[in-house]
Amino acid sequence: MSSFVHLHVHSEYSLLDGAARTAELVKQASAYGMKALALTDHGVMYGAIPFYRACVENGIKPIIGCEAYMTAGSRKERGSRKDQPIYHLILLAKNKTGYQNLMKLCSIGHLEGFHYKPRIDMEALAAHHEGIICLSACLGGEVPQHLLHGREAEARRAAERYRNIFGDDFYLELQDHGLSEQKRVNPLLIALAKELDIPLVATNDVHYLTEPDADVQDVLICIGTGKTVDDEERLRIPTRQLYLKSQEDMARLFPHVAEAIDNTVRIAEKCELELEFGQSILPEYRPLPEGMTPSSYLRSLCVQGLERRYGSDLAWEQPEQRERLEQRLSYELNTIDSMGFSDYFLIVWDFIAFAHKHNIATGPGRGSSAGSLVAYVLNITNVDPMKYNLLFERFLNPERISMPDIDIDFSDERRDEVIDYVVQKYGNEHVAQIITFGTLAARAAVRDVGRALNVPYGEVDKAAKLIPAQLGINIRHALEITPELKTLYETKPKTRELLDMAIKVEGMPRHASTHAAGVVISRTPLTDAVPLQEGSEGVPLTQYSMENLERIGLLKMDFLGLRTLSIIERCMRWITEEHGETPDFSRIPDNDPHTYDMLGKGDTGGVFQLESAGVRRVLKDLKPS
Repeated sequence: MSSFVHLHVHSEYSLLDGAARTAELVKQASAYGMKALALTDHGVMYGAIPFYRACVENGIKPIIGCEAYMTAGSRKERGSRKDQPIYHLILLAKNKTGYQNLMKLCSIGHLEGFHYKPRIDMEALAAHHEGIICLSACLGGEVPQHLLHGREAEARRAAERYRNIFGDDFYLELQDHGLSEQKRVNPLLIALAKELDIPLVATNDVHYLTEPDADVQDVLICIGTGKTVDDEERLRIPTRQLYLKSQEDMARLFPHVAEAIDNTVRIAEKCELELEFGQSILPEYRPLPEGMTPSSYLRSLCVQGLERRYGSDLAWEQPEQRERLEQRLSYELNTIDSMGFSDYFLIVWDFIAFAHKHNIATGPGRGSSAGSLVAYVLNITNVDPMKYNLLFERFLNPERISMPDIDIDFSDERRDEVIDYVVQKYGNEHVAQIITFGTLAARAAVRDVGRALNVPYGEVDKAAKLIPAQLGINIRHALEITPELKTLYETKPKTRELLDMAIKVEGMPRHASTHAAGVVISRTPLTDAVPLQEGSEGVPLTQYSMENLERIGLLKMDFLGLRTLSIIERCMRWITEEHGETPDFSRIPDNDPHTYDMLGKGDTGGVFQLESAGVRRVLKDLKPS
């Protein structure tokens, strides 16, 4: 292994503070010949999975960690910052147990201890310390803070408390970014380590890749705090040394404590976390009727549903037609059972039945799930796949193993009722909504950076508006295809500075929010597989985004709230009030002339997939029948 390993590293997921992209951090470490690298974002684990995968692809050992926020008292108390200071603490996962404990601690900080920051306390640390290595952190750590303020006895007590929990896995952390406070504290830390026989470790508080990138971090902090770079009163980082230094750079900083450098390698050698991807952690339907398995219960529901859907049809009386239906149902059920998805269908059937029972409007089904007879007979979809010769294999195919994906539409005014039902049924620990990150897209990056750099509004506005409003456009591409923007870039130094900086921050996550539809339900408590944080409406939020949840095998379900459905719901209610009866869409024939007359006129506002100007033009010319 190399002679130094970075163990205190922030990525772009230390939102609007970290200015190093995960993939670039890993590539730079690889270029330095480093064999391992840690990720320790502030209070979160957002980047853990992409970081782990990037490390594996580059032949580097990934060390997953977190810079936790420790409160001196109880996480459940909400005192002032003065009465209840918040300290930093570096936690690194040694193995699978440590990784699961890290996720639990990270979740506890957000769900139980959030007050200014997601705080944990000694009680939580003692309960979930197994498999974790602990470093005393930067100047913001408890031990350095006591030493900095002349409280040597308290520093000693704090260090002993951490050592009592972590034993040989607790290290006193040394940093040197040229700060006067570090010059004062480091000799005291070295003396304390000797006195208490606690090992030392050297780190650099990495927030960006190279020294010039300090300017990028400065701009991100200004965006986050709503300040400009020339504001004298704003938060400034008093050093430009928070970059990914080489092994040689680090060795030059600590020649007098070589063991602190060597210990980074020893810590990396202790860390042996292997994550498994591509397996599925599928949820479990409950309660099952006594004596039944998920597949036998699903089969019995489908047999009843088949008769309910087709029993009044003349085709049901014809043996060959009935046999065709029964064969198709049996084939689908066997496929679902062999792929292990019986529980999934029962869960979806159950919450759709809840919606129907409470008159919550649901969509008729769309996408590949409309090709499933099982979904049709369970009333999950309302499109007869036999009538329209729809293929089940587009939805589930044993030769192309993929998770089932049924997009379910609910009235947007009542979608939350269905999610609440699922939370009550499976428990708060087993259900969460999915996080998504708002990123600094091209135009937004220009405007945010313009505000931070105090560029006159007119210049910022002009540059932003010249970036084409195309999906997926980036600033470099906009400069290539927009001559006027290129001219501004080449002739106006202020605009060049603005766009150069915007390019550096473009695409970075700006804030976390809730995915419009995604919900995960898990068999075991979710914190066994993913860290959680506070969401809206009392439903927690996963800290991993949708694509990373799928990688670790959690099944995403889409609960889409559609305004179209709530409008239909309201209209139906008014018609019922006015005429005393409710229209039944299933009885309107497919060849209804009034419907085709509307389509032929391009009168398709609010009709899914048919409302764009181009499609309306085609409808008017084509006059479909």
